[in-house]
Amino acid sequence: NSKGGMTRELFGEVEMRWVDAYFPFTDPSFELEIYFENDWLEVLGCGVVHPDIVQSSGRGEQQGWAFGLGLERLAMVLFSIPDIRLFWSEDPRFHTQFQKGEICTFRPYSKYPPCFKDISFWTTSSFHVNDLNEIVREVAGDLVEKVDLVDTFTHPKSQRVSNCFRISYRSMDRSLTNTEIDQLQNKVRCEIERKLSVELR
Repeated sequence: NSKGGMTRELFGEVEMRWVDAYFPFTDPSFELEIYFENDWLEVLGCGVVHPDIVQSSGRGEQQGWAFGLGLERLAMVLFSIPDIRLFWSEDPRFHTQFQKGEICTFRPYSKYPPCFKDISFWTTSSFHVNDLNEIVREVAGDLVEKVDLVDTFTHPKSQRVSNCFRISYRSMDRSLTNTEIDQLQNKVRCEIERKLSVELR
């Protein structure tokens, strides 16, 4: 039918099924579901418009059909978004992933809180932030979400430059403890001092 054909145009050759449903303005009512991410996902609802509504609109005994396509469901498939509740999130980690006119794959992020640790040191002429990032990743692995430069200070007499970086630690599947992150941060400090030849503050 036309609804199934439209669904195939949008989602490709996916497994689909019609199920009985309830909507207040149609009877009978149906939903079309597709098999997506190992589960059945509702993509549109439809039904025969209730005769009272048709008559009150001045269409007499005519029969009317109504259907609605869930735009959020379409976006879930196009962008590989696993949970419809993310559309109501105010978390910038969700919104900033998408740009007008571009289709990209959603990058999952943790629901657990971050743990922030700062590190400051006097830099040298050979220092490069990529070297710092590499060391932090080597020590802490996937627990590191990002490394940001938060402050720069130049000594008025010596003209030495000091940078302060904030390391954001976050796990995808659990809350991190301050104790375990302190241990990682100490390892990071030791490796930075040893490999980059900088002076920690």
